[in-house]
Amino acid sequence: MRRRAVLLTAALLVAASACGLTSGSPMVDDVKPGSIGRGEPLEGAKLTVTSKSFTEQLILGAIMGIAFQAAGAEVIDRTGIQGSIGSREAVVKGEADAGYEYTGTAWITYLGHSEPITDPHEQWEAVKKEDARNGVTWLPPSRLDNTYALAMNQANHRRYRTDTLSDVAELSRTDPSAVTLCVEVEFANRADGLRGMEKTYGMDVPSSNITQMDTGIIYTQTAKGSCTYGEVFTTDGRIKSMNLVVMDDDKHFFPNYNAAPMIHTKTLRKWPAIPDVLNPITEKLDNTVAQTLNAKVDVDGEDPHQVALDWMKQEGFVK
Repeated sequence: MRRRAVLLTAALLVAASACGLTSGSPMVDDVKPGSIGRGEPLEGAKLTVTSKSFTEQLILGAIMGIAFQAAGAEVIDRTGIQGSIGSREAVVKGEADAGYEYTGTAWITYLGHSEPITDPHEQWEAVKKEDARNGVTWLPPSRLDNTYALAMNQANHRRYRTDTLSDVAELSRTDPSAVTLCVEVEFANRADGLRGMEKTYGMDVPSSNITQMDTGIIYTQTAKGSCTYGEVFTTDGRIKSMNLVVMDDDKHFFPNYNAAPMIHTKTLRKWPAIPDVLNPITEKLDNTVAQTLNAKVDVDGEDPHQVALDWMKQEGFVK
């Protein structure tokens, strides 16, 4: 999965990190302070912003870089690094200064825990505390939570009237043939994916009712009704564009993947105004915002950086 990269071998890690960090160019947006960056408190700073390579991360990286520019900094754009580990290691090593990261990814993939923390704020607090020893400081998280979910089209929602995963579990018991699933290969085999979900909710979906396929195909097949439920990511723009209905995880099984700024601690000490620049923006980010911005790229074909810039201006963060 795009966020939950399996740990690589040391050789691959070095290669991936090196490949991702040899590129980078200045961000040259003509922006001025709006509601953030007044007085240009980062004037004189040279900050490198990083991100992973999927749509949401490219947008978040651009948002961060634009904010830093408005506050007076020179910004090097090293967004779009393949995989989770490359962008993470860049911040840990100080090869990049900051990027938006997900609390669940840090807790499980980077810090090596097998059990997520149910409360999203407590999850962030635990990540912040433990990652401090790695020279990384986590700023307050957003409500943007890019985690797993099951979704269905409107016709099936009207037919089966399920709104929660507990409802889906009940339907799997009363009408087993009604519950057909389209899922990724990884989700089908993860403890924090299909297997764990079935155990937590008491589902027993026969293998004949489960079809494994690529992510993009899942959305189209779910929208067509070829499967009753499809595995989705909660901030994906295709949920909104295809008018899918997301089932509520009423037992809070899936981990929290709240996006939050991850800052190299030495950079933060040198430029303590960074939280004042980023916190108002992070506070505005939620799943609705993410779905809207992601759809502009994945559905409408717009450029991620331009989408980020337009949103920053629309919200009055920059001029």
